[in-house]
Amino acid sequence: MLERGEVANSWRRERWESLRLLTPNWLSRLPGLRYDGTDPDGYMTVSEVTEFIERFAKVSRAPVRTGVNVTSVRTAGDGYRVTTSDGEIRAQTVVIASGACNRPSVPPLADTLPGFVEQLTPFSYRDPGQLPDGGVLVVGASATGVQLAAEIRRSGRPVTLSVGEHVRLPRLYRGHDVLWWMDAAGVWDQRYDEVDDLSRARRLPSPQLVGTPERSTLDINVLTELGVELVGRFAAVRDGRALFSGGLRNVFSLADLKLNRLLDTFDEWALTSGRDGELGAPERFAPTRAPAPAKLQLDLRGGEIRSVVWATGFRPDYRWLDVPVVDAKGQLRHEGGVVDSPGLYALGLPVLRRRKSTFIYGIEDDAREVTSHLAGYLSERR
Repeated sequence: MLERGEVANSWRRERWESLRLLTPNWLSRLPGLRYDGTDPDGYMTVSEVTEFIERFAKVSRAPVRTGVNVTSVRTAGDGYRVTTSDGEIRAQTVVIASGACNRPSVPPLADTLPGFVEQLTPFSYRDPGQLPDGGVLVVGASATGVQLAAEIRRSGRPVTLSVGEHVRLPRLYRGHDVLWWMDAAGVWDQRYDEVDDLSRARRLPSPQLVGTPERSTLDINVLTELGVELVGRFAAVRDGRALFSGGLRNVFSLADLKLNRLLDTFDEWALTSGRDGELGAPERFAPTRAPAPAKLQLDLRGGEIRSVVWATGFRPDYRWLDVPVVDAKGQLRHEGGVVDSPGLYALGLPVLRRRKSTFIYGIEDDAREVTSHLAGYLSERR
């Protein structure tokens, strides 16, 4: 097992200070290791996640070689040659477990912003204190975007949030964490071969959630109450002005519609499972409030916006993978983790084999099935 840095390297080096897991502690588990602390309904901090993964490495006795950077994987005879900073390895099979969030996904229009506007991504952002005085434009309204917009606004800075497609969720529903419902109702267990539009499912933004001791909801309405200004999708920069699309009401209506459909699924499960009586009453939440009217442009030359935080998602980094298994969009071609090259496998990608694939607790089922296929492949070769 090769790790370019330390165990849990990305949690040590590539996360902002206030970040917590979106999943409650009781749901954070790995094979042979479960949360055993005093706050099962809380959410792990960055340092706690790092410690948890370190404990797992020790409990599982994983043969981790730290400080080893893989620079190339290429086919060699009936297997693969892995070139690293610590020499070469020949292997019959290789599992790619580098994840889907290796690099921030920043749109090309970032290059057209005025030079005095400081630009950051979730990899470079640590806390509001590093930002210059003045207004901040946060682009993207998934989990990362809404969390950073709220934190920066609470620091006293004016914040504008550019909103595109998003997934709205309450933190609690009928007395339970919303991810308890996703787990109990079997939503997260839906398999990749049962999903109608798999490509779209793998592109879905992370839900608008935050892990806090108060177990509070963080959605567009909460941000509005905090004083965050809302604009549409960041479309272009022209003559020093940032241009935003219209139609925020339609974007909000679609997110609200999907939320209510999901809550209907939860309510139906509660009834059919016979647990309706032990749970709180069904709830519905106020529609997302759209500003009237929303701005369609901002003058970037006048100093109103001094920094931009690109919370526009992440993408994998396969520049070291010298096997033709990456498509034109930079995504790995695979069928449930079985990559389109004999003996090559993947783990930790969105909806790899189930909707829960990218959660810590979701890896075990995927790993068992992928390694079962791998073992069968080796057995057939022998």
